[in-house]
Amino acid sequence: MSLYSAYVFDAYGTLFDVHSAAARYRDAIGPKADQLSSIWRIKQLEYTWTRTLMGAHRNFRDLTAEALDFAAACCGGITPDTRAKLLAAYERLDVFPDVTTTLAGLKAAGSRVAILSNGDPDMLANAVAASGLEGLIDTIFSVEEVGAFKTAPAVYGMSYVGNWVTV
Repeated sequence: MSLYSAYVFDAYGTLFDVHSAAARYRDAIGPKADQLSSIWRIKQLEYTWTRTLMGAHRNFRDLTAEALDFAAACCGGITPDTRAKLLAAYERLDVFPDVTTTLAGLKAAGSRVAILSNGDPDMLANAVAASGLEGLIDTIFSVEEVGAFKTAPAVYGMSYVGNWVTV
């Protein structure tokens, strides 16, 4: 048995490599691919924080697209086809190299494993399925339930999350 009976992970940047989408389309983006990817992620986070502070929630998919548009404008632009491919790739991000073995080890030790994420439920389900983590994730919790992004206290106060992780 593992030390704890339940583990809850963030999805983007913890399990899923947020820069893998731009890496796949590096040639289409051009020499500023790494810069675009960095700006995209930073702006995506800034949009979630700002929207939460304003009390003006929008879904994560929309903010991801808006952040990509901002990043693309900063880096000289991308074609509509590349934009569509990048947004689709964001739902099929690569997992970090140690994720599968770590989650498999936790499951083998009898632990429950969940994701708590800013992502939309269908985006998260798509990412988990595309990465082959389906059998290693027991539950996916999305902030869409409370209409605010992390780090809003309401996210961590969701009763079903607290009930799920009670040891």
